[in-house]
Amino acid sequence: MADSLVIEVTVGADAPERCNQAFTVAAAACAGGVPVEVWLSGEAAWLGLPGRAGELTLDHTTPLSELLEIVLEVGRVRVCTQAATRRGISLDDLIEPITIGGAASYVERILRDGTQVVVY
Repeated sequence: MADSLVIEVTVGADAPERCNQAFTVAAAACAGGVPVEVWLSGEAAWLGLPGRAGELTLDHTTPLSELLEIVLEVGRVRVCTQAATRRGISLDDLIEPITIGGAASYVERILRDGTQVVVY
């Protein structure tokens, strides 16, 4: 069994079901005591901005804004440096404590012993 979980979310409003699935898994892992780090890349980068998660709605699911809150309470969330730059997003724009991280820090994180990586 993995000691920690990294979930890379590459979609947002362009694929709401996949996006919500990613955050549902992340929140469930957090609730189960698994250390979780969510990486927002591509269109998912927008979810690091205040209010954006609340704009994504999907029937019969826990609201994405609530799932993000759960993850932020006990896990970590990072936005991909390149995705943020392409979208004009800076660290000051993001919900605290979301940070920005590049490919080197992503690779470092996923190479830690016992880390399972899931990409949505």
